[in-house]
Parts: sequence; C-alpha cells; structure tokens
Amino acid sequence: MLDGLTAGAVADAEARAQARPLALVEKTALAQPPARDALAALAPAAQVKIIAEVKRASPSRGDLAEIPDPALQASLYEQGGASAISVLTEGRKFKGSLADLEAVKARVSLPVLRKDFIATPYQVLEARASGADLVLLIVAALEQPLLAELHELVRELGMTPLVETHSREELDRAGDLGARLIGVNARNLSTFELDRDLFGSLAEHFPSDAVKIAESAVLTPADVQHYRAGGADVVLVGEALVTNDPVTTLTAFLEAGS
Repeated sequence: MLDGLTAGAVADAEARAQARPLALVEKTALAQPPARDALAALAPAAQVKIIAEVKRASPSRGDLAEIPDPALQASLYEQGGASAISVLTEGRKFKGSLADLEAVKARVSLPVLRKDFIATPYQVLEARASGADLVLLIVAALEQPLLAELHELVRELGMTPLVETHSREELDRAGDLGARLIGVNARNLSTFELDRDLFGSLAEHFPSDAVKIAESAVLTPADVQHYRAGGADVVLVGEALVTNDPVTTLTAFLEAGS
C-alpha cells in the first residue's frame, strides 16, 4: 500500500512538473516569506498540543467529509486551539491538493504541514512554493540516503521536517538525521492495521531533544489521554475533527490532554 501511494504521488508530481518545471518551482519557493516556526509552536508544554488535519478521505476509511472550504475548516481548528494544521495534498486516495494547502495557509496564522508521500526534491520545493511550513517525510517509504537528502533540503528551505516512524529501527533512523519533530504512526502503512499502543512502546527511545508526536487512532478524548500518558507532546488528529464539530472536539481533546 505504501509503495503504491508513494509511486502515485511521485507520478502526479512528475505530471505537474510538465506545467511547472523545477526551475520555476524553485524560484517561487525561494521567493516565499520565511516559514513559520513549527518547533516553537509544537514545543512540549503542560498541555498536549494538537496538529489538526484537513482530510477528506483515506484508503482505509473511504470518504470522510466533503470539506468544500478547507480554509474555513482550518480556521475552525485555529479557533478551537490547534497548534498547527496538517493538510493532505495527495489526490488519488485522500482527495487533497496543493490548492487546499495554499488556501489554508492564506487563512490561518498557525504553521501548516504538507502531508503527502514525499519522495523527490521537486515535491519538497513545491511544498515551500505553496507556503508549507512543515513537510512530512515517511521513513518507511525512503531509503536512508534519500531520506537524509530530503530532510536536509526541507531544512535548507527554512521548513521543519516531520519525520514519521513505525518501529524502533525507523525511530533510530530518524534520530540519525538529527530530526527534531518525530511522529509514531499507529497505522501500519503497509497493512493499514492500527496499534494504539505502538507509540507508548517507543516513547522512551525518542532522542532527548525531539518533540514526540502520536499519529492515528485518535477518535475520543480517551485516546488523547492515552497518548499523553504514554509521553506524547503532540497528537495529530484527522478523522475525529472532520466528522464532528471541530471546535467542540478540539476543546474536549485538549482538556483530556492537560
């Protein structure tokens, strides 16, 4: 599943490159205002922090919500107390786009994450060209030399890499990069099975200076509390926010993680 999603995202980026060549995208990226400081926004605090996700669909759950106005959805997240916004830009299975990211970035004052299956420098550059402040890098999708290359490019462009892991070995690989934002995704992207206890089993192995992010399997305040008790500084939430009132849900989740 992960290989297919990554191959599809790369193919779509190559198609976009026919209309917007690398040189043009790089020029646009370098002309952007400085990226917002995601490390400061997500720094550990007395209360859990939440990355709230704009997510229309997923391969495991199908259609979740139409979200005709992603900028409005993101503004509700900001109103509800989110610390950053994640925007799915993958189009085939998640029904997102870079246009969604651009609309969100223009509306909110929070750091904005491009969540996609990033495997080429072109994708990193178009993320910055569209205003992204963070870029997701999935360890399981990338060999270490390419992961290191993309991680460095994200940083050179002034953005923050969010490095996603699913095992102790992947967590060690993230640490070898010097990653400061590291997530553990409870969803195995090869089988799409969930393990809500995976984060807790890996929390003690994070680098000491890394922000610990728990991803997936967050549907109730009890799930946030579970992750917070396991050591999470930040929880990434998608489905629960697009299928319920986002402000009310965020308020309950933040209270659970205090």
